[in-house]
Amino acid sequence: MQISERDLPRRNRKWAKRVGITERRTILAISILIIVVASIASYYAGFAVGNARLNAVRIYANSSRSVVTIQGDSATQTVLGSGFVIRYANSNYIVTNFHVVDGMVNVTVTFWDGNAYATKVIGSDGYEDTAILAVSAPSDEFYPLQLGSSSSLSVGDPVAAIGNPYGLSGSITVGIVGQLGRTIQSDATTGGYAIADVIQFSAQINPGNSGGPLLNADDFVVGVTTAQVTGSQGLGFAIPSNTIARELSSLVNTGKYAKHPYLGIAATDMNYQLSQVTHGIVTYGVLVEKSVGNGPASLAGVKGGTNLVTVAGQQYLTGGDIIISINGARIVNNDALSTYLERYTLPGETVQVGIIRDGKFISVQVTLGTRPPL
Repeated sequence: MQISERDLPRRNRKWAKRVGITERRTILAISILIIVVASIASYYAGFAVGNARLNAVRIYANSSRSVVTIQGDSATQTVLGSGFVIRYANSNYIVTNFHVVDGMVNVTVTFWDGNAYATKVIGSDGYEDTAILAVSAPSDEFYPLQLGSSSSLSVGDPVAAIGNPYGLSGSITVGIVGQLGRTIQSDATTGGYAIADVIQFSAQINPGNSGGPLLNADDFVVGVTTAQVTGSQGLGFAIPSNTIARELSSLVNTGKYAKHPYLGIAATDMNYQLSQVTHGIVTYGVLVEKSVGNGPASLAGVKGGTNLVTVAGQQYLTGGDIIISINGARIVNNDALSTYLERYTLPGETVQVGIIRDGKFISVQVTLGTRPPL
């Protein structure tokens, strides 16, 4: 026989209510705990951002055997870096950064299983910090990675970096794409030119990571990490995979890449303060401070600055043209200018350069040159 709450004495009815409340609170607490534990497990099993999901465990299992340690001697010390295996034209090669192997002698490559072999640099491009190595080793040492398309990346996409920071081989870190189309400066290897069209990401990298792969959620290489930017703690940078794909044939077959477009200007980013001082009508674009004599821009009539002014403690040459577009694409700053030229143009091509001169918009045709060999 079932007894309802009304059949119980009043004291017992109150006790039953308290028990019911306690049970509901216990169930609620257990449910919350389950959700928290599941969330933590989900985080560590797969790094999720938006609709993209990156499973670091799977990526490491699939890709770590492809990553190698590059070691050699410079004039003063032993140098360590990273690289990874790709396959091109039925042969295996190692991709790394140019600054890793620049000036290096007695170069060796150590594979995932500890086996090491002598290697040699067969192609390099200092302008894009890229190098290709060839190594004679048994076929079972090579586990090639697939190059993906870096143009498919969006800001916020999850990425993973694998490399050998401080010689700690086979280390993985995860993060997100912070920005695309950056430029970074490396006067030591680029002759003063900025490295164009660089991926910025948040995965932690350190010396020794340079040359390792940056992978997307589908295990494709979307970049080659570089840790050469001084003072960039908390930021990682990578040469995009599209750059590697564009240069690979030339690097393997000729040992170099000689198709970097050259505009022939020295310029600075426009901003509100500069616009006020120069009485400009735009706060974006690049202010041409110098148009190199007999360079492509100079020959097309692009003018550099003549008036030295100081803005916020920084000196600028003003009075020159302000570039705001190329072939109709908006140029916001030097990052956008360098990235557009590197992605979409080649030496010898003629481009329409939109400029502001004396407060008016005009368009000039510029036939691009080629950067000099390093």
